[in-house]
Amino acid sequence: MAKNKISEKPKVAFFDFACCEGCQLQIANLGETLLDVLGAVDVVEFREVMSEKWDKDYDVVFIEGSIGDKHAEERLKKIRERAKVLVAYGSCAALGGVNGMKNGFEIDEIRRYVYGDKYSYFDSKPTKAVDQVVKVDYYIYGCPVYLPEVVEVIKCILKGVAYSVPDKPVCAECKLNENVCLYDKGVVCLGPWTKAGCNSWCTSNGNICYGCRGLVSNPAKNQANDIIKKYNVNEKIKVLGEELMKKKIEMYNKAKEVK
Repeated sequence: MAKNKISEKPKVAFFDFACCEGCQLQIANLGETLLDVLGAVDVVEFREVMSEKWDKDYDVVFIEGSIGDKHAEERLKKIRERAKVLVAYGSCAALGGVNGMKNGFEIDEIRRYVYGDKYSYFDSKPTKAVDQVVKVDYYIYGCPVYLPEVVEVIKCILKGVAYSVPDKPVCAECKLNENVCLYDKGVVCLGPWTKAGCNSWCTSNGNICYGCRGLVSNPAKNQANDIIKKYNVNEKIKVLGEELMKKKIEMYNKAKEVK
């Protein structure tokens, strides 16, 4: 679905919530491409790289980080009110990310562990992704974000068109990159169940897929069953423990259970 085209040189801002700010560093590391981006937009607020503040409305805001307390929810809602377009970028914003692991425990238990006997002074709520609090117009998944995808999304925003996040498994890109399947090496990888769009970044560099882009909406169950059967995955999971395998998937995706 097409979106309204925004102003010729839009006012753009970057904000962070509960996160490591690694996705903002990715933006700052765009290098020469960043200069092209800066030529097309007017960055008015970006704490990672500038001290200036903006007190007017925004054309586009990029939100990094998950939402974990009432103060963050209130701040996010105020930002949304001032923004024509809101982008959730990075796993923490788009999915809840690793912060969502908090949701597997009682909140007071987590507060007590982090803040000690003064925990009652510090508000904390189950972790939420940005779209569990406000409307999101564009998503950029990944931990951290994949820079070519960031550039593609920015182009779509400037054109006023939608960006379609690939809804096929990472395996599709992994095969195109001619990688040896990690299951052939006896390693359990989440590529068959994770959304593509990262150009199989991790698996192409000797790592497994951790599911940081979220799960495909309609998994190819027959193909997945073929993988499970061919590589004896069930036996490997028994060795790992079903609970551990579940936690692998939840590492980035747990927060999406929050209603």
